[in-house]
Amino acid sequence: MGETGLRIVLILLALVLLTSCMPGERKRIADYRTIGELHVATRMDAISYVQGDNGQASGFEHDLVQELGRELGVPVRFVVYPDAMRAIDAVLRGEVHLAAAALARNDRLPLHWSAPLRKLDFVLAGRRGTPTISEEKDLAGRTIAVRRGSVAASRITDLQRRVPGLKAHYPLRRTDQILLAQLADDQHDLVATDRAHFALAAQIHPDLEIKYEWSSHSEIAWAMPIATDGNLATRIEQFLERAMSSELITRIADRHFLHVHRITRADTTAFLKRIDERLPTYRGFFHEAQVETGIDWRYLAALAYQESHWDPLARSRTGVRGMMMLTAETADRLGVANRLDARESILGGARYLAMLRDSLPDEISEPDRTWLATAAYNLGMGHLNGGRAIARSLNKDDTSWWDMKAVLPLLARPEYAARLKAGRARGGEAVIMTENIRNYYGILTRIEPAHVPPLRRGGIKLAVETDEAPKALSVQAR
Repeated sequence: MGETGLRIVLILLALVLLTSCMPGERKRIADYRTIGELHVATRMDAISYVQGDNGQASGFEHDLVQELGRELGVPVRFVVYPDAMRAIDAVLRGEVHLAAAALARNDRLPLHWSAPLRKLDFVLAGRRGTPTISEEKDLAGRTIAVRRGSVAASRITDLQRRVPGLKAHYPLRRTDQILLAQLADDQHDLVATDRAHFALAAQIHPDLEIKYEWSSHSEIAWAMPIATDGNLATRIEQFLERAMSSELITRIADRHFLHVHRITRADTTAFLKRIDERLPTYRGFFHEAQVETGIDWRYLAALAYQESHWDPLARSRTGVRGMMMLTAETADRLGVANRLDARESILGGARYLAMLRDSLPDEISEPDRTWLATAAYNLGMGHLNGGRAIARSLNKDDTSWWDMKAVLPLLARPEYAARLKAGRARGGEAVIMTENIRNYYGILTRIEPAHVPPLRRGGIKLAVETDEAPKALSVQAR
């Protein structure tokens, strides 16, 4: 019997002993309407649940559960467990209403599973330059590190039955991102993970590559007790059905991980090199710009890198110049006397982005607000507003970056350009620019610490990965 199977048997055995030794029904958490809260088990995961520099949580499942709580009309209390098995155990013990913890659906467990949230494609990751794996027999003599208790671990157990000499290593309390970072540091031979986690890791470890892919896949779902309250189970299924049909799930996924494929390995390698070689010279100026504008310095640095690769003398054939690639007109309006002065350019570009962001309607929330302002940094606010009008005419959400990045490329087409007061625009370039900046910003948040001024905290606070939670932590989110 594999290790995963043994753990399942032990859990079931513990449940049998618990129910046989105690009179009455097994413990069951009170109805969410009675206690006025939805209690959700989760775990630290680079995609599903992370805590940012300011202590605020974010992530794919975190944000989706928050939407569920809003629909139910109750706040959500997340209880953070060290690993997936303990989150599942919290459900089995009746301590929470559900677990949203990057769990692959496993029908062998005595749980009620929701509809699938997203697909999991499993891969084996390795380092470039190590032996290739064309077929299963190439794994003979190799060692695969895999997160304990995961569905990927059961895949490795199945492989071991077919491949003589294949060894598995189950490090304790290690997230996929930690295992992949250790792989990049030559601490493992191979790591079993899923494609989404691999893509995130490859952003900061470009020497990683996919060595092998499984043809079958699993699905992420929420776990509930079998005897869960009927009203809650029904409400969750109705919510997920609407979230899927309205593309809410896709929008949230894009917010956190769907965009990470935009930049190439060569782009990543060059960016990481320039973080070491160029960024230290200008880091203090970006900190100063954050204090003045409230925009995370790492986002401003990502914008500057996209514009000039942190070259204060950069220029283009269209006349924009400097670190932040300002036009002469914009520089004059912002009080930038010398566009080739790095500090002046950074402060001026930060003021311009803040001005664009602040001019957007109040109904546009973060992070879409900053992403739309970034597109306007390239296009101009007139073209962005024209694009938003076109989006409305197409029944698209003009407050959503997900919808707008599909609409903006239309501004280059004659039939749409004719409807713009400002004329034709290369909206596709603005989309590419913004998506690249999102990627560069994501990399910087995982490498560079936040700047926290003594008296002022502000700006965009997107998620920064936290490796693991040493014990259960209760966090209320309203």
